[in-house]
Amino acid sequence: MDEKKTKGNLLLLIATPVIILLICTAVIILGAIKPYNKISMYLNLAFNDSTHSNPINSSNGLVIKDGNINLEFEGTISDEGEVIRPSFGEKYAELRNDKLEVSVPVYWGSEREILKLGACQASYSKLPGEGGNTVISAHADTYFAKLSELAVGDKVTINTNYGEFTYTVKELISFKKTDKRYVNPSDETKLTLYTCKMDVFGASDERIGVVCELTEKKFYVQAEEGTLN
Repeated sequence: MDEKKTKGNLLLLIATPVIILLICTAVIILGAIKPYNKISMYLNLAFNDSTHSNPINSSNGLVIKDGNINLEFEGTISDEGEVIRPSFGEKYAELRNDKLEVSVPVYWGSEREILKLGACQASYSKLPGEGGNTVISAHADTYFAKLSELAVGDKVTINTNYGEFTYTVKELISFKKTDKRYVNPSDETKLTLYTCKMDVFGASDERIGVVCELTEKKFYVQAEEGTLN
């Protein structure tokens, strides 16, 4: 009996450091995920024009179309105009804010493969300039890593090839994944940006973001040569 007990204690002594080592390794791997994804984000942005200028065919049949968005339009502008509806998987805009530090590409439609390249706008939501709720999301460990740093009063600009739209943050939001009140269609013209809330073990079921009101709109009346029509 004592011999069996001794063997059991010996196995426990051997197994304990192995288990601790496995736990420590898992924690180190989880800690390394965020900076790796951030480096990948900046590499994607740096080489965006050269590597994604043509349509990309994914394994599931999704066609991702990247295009250059004009950030410095020179031509006639107006308070009113027509939106240009993109196709599913098409990069149609750039989202900019000083705190986000980078110009975030925005694609039309929500899809896992698109989220690797930038932010996604829900296809049931309204395009900038249409009125209603414009809903855009991105990963918390890449393109929207600094979304939680936005404060009431901050400016967010969306540039498209049909106009430039400036929004002001008016509300910081937090909601559960199953709560659709902030992302549902709305009669109010607004921009809703959100991402997953990160915790020690990665993304959670909680979402954080901002609701912005439209404060300025500039429709391009006379498009420059080379812009999308």
